[in-house]
Amino acid sequence: MAAAADVNAPDPGRDSRLSERDERILIFERQWWQHAGAKEEAIRAEFGLSAARYYQVLNAVLDAPGAIAFDPMLVRRLHRMRDARTAARSARLLGRPDTDH
Repeated sequence: MAAAADVNAPDPGRDSRLSERDERILIFERQWWQHAGAKEEAIRAEFGLSAARYYQVLNAVLDAPGAIAFDPMLVRRLHRMRDARTAARSARLLGRPDTDH
């Protein structure tokens, strides 16, 4: 009798490459400051997404297997920024002063 497949195990046949849209999002994050106007306006013009939806998609892209391979420095920097925001939010919710890194 064959063992049941672990549904949480990575699929070795799964392509870890990012989609074209995911790559465009990372490229945008690398150079968004070059766009004229506010970042939210550039997001709407470039992707047709609200800022809230864009950041949801960006967070999913950052956790995708191919993101580090595509641009390791950018993805690590964005992970650090996300982790710092999460820590600051947790500190505020727990009534602790924000610790400066």
